Amino acid sequence: MNTYPTRWTRPPQIIRSKFWRIALMLLALAYLVAASASIDVNWTRVSEGLTRGARFVGGFLTPDFTTRWRDISQGLVESLTMTLTATVAGVLISIPFGIGAARNISPVWVYSFCRAVIALSRSLQEIIVAILLVAFFGFGAFAGFVTLTFATIGFIGKLLADDIEECDPKQIEAIRATGAGWGQVVHYAVQPQVMPRMIGLSVYRLDINFRESAVIGIVGAGGIGGTLDTAMSRYDYSSAGAILLIIIAIVMLSEYASSRMRGWLK
Repeated sequence: MNTYPTRWTRPPQIIRSKFWRIALMLLALAYLVAASASIDVNWTRVSEGLTRGARFVGGFLTPDFTTRWRDISQGLVESLTMTLTATVAGVLISIPFGIGAARNISPVWVYSFCRAVIALSRSLQEIIVAILLVAFFGFGAFAGFVTLTFATIGFIGKLLADDIEECDPKQIEAIRATGAGWGQVVHYAVQPQVMPRMIGLSVYRLDINFRESAVIGIVGAGGIGGTLDTAMSRYDYSSAGAILLIIIAIVMLSEYASSRMRGWLK
C-alpha cells in the first residue's frame, strides 16, 4: 500500500548558504533599480499616450464593421487565403525535411543538410523574413505567402524530426527484420506513430500563420495586418477595433477546431 506523507517538509534549497542567498537577492534588487534608472521616461509622452490609449479603448468598445467593411473583408480574405496556402505548402515541404532530419532513419549527410535548413528557418523571425521578401518581391500577399511557408518548414520540420527520433525502435526494427526497404520502414513503422501528432501540429501551425499574417502585413506583406496598420495610421480606432475583434474571433474558432480535432484523433 502506498503511504503519503502527512507533514509538510521544506524542499531542498539550491543555494544552501544563507549569506549567498541574501547577497544574490540584493544584487538582483540593485540590478533592477539600476536598470529602471537607466530608462529615459518622458512623462509628457506618457500622459499623451494615455490619452490616445483611452481613445483607442473607446474605439475598441464601439467597433465599426460597416464604414470600411470593403477594405476589412478584402484584407481578411487575403489573410485567410495566404494562411491556408502557406500552411499546406509549408507542411508538404517540411515532411521530407523532417524525415531527413531524424537521426535514427536518415544518413548522416542527409541529416546534416536537413537540420541546417530547419535551423536556418527557425533562426529568422517572420517579421525579418517578411521585410526581406517585400524588398525582393514588392508589396503584396506573395511575400507573405513565402514568409509563412518558410516559417512553417522550420516549425513542422523540427517537431516532426523530434517525433520520429522518439518513435518506438522496436516497431522500426520489426519492419526492417521483414526485409522492408527504407520507404516501407517510413510508411509502415514511422508514419502510424507520428501521423496523429503531425495532424495536430499542422492545425496548430494554421492558427499561428493566421496570427502572423496580421503581423507581417504591417510591413507590406499583405493580409489583414495592412488594413489594421492603415486604420491605426488614420486614427480610425473604431475600424481598428473591429479588425482586432475579427482576428480574435477567428483565432478562438481555430483553437476550438484544433482542440476538437486533437480529441478526435486521440
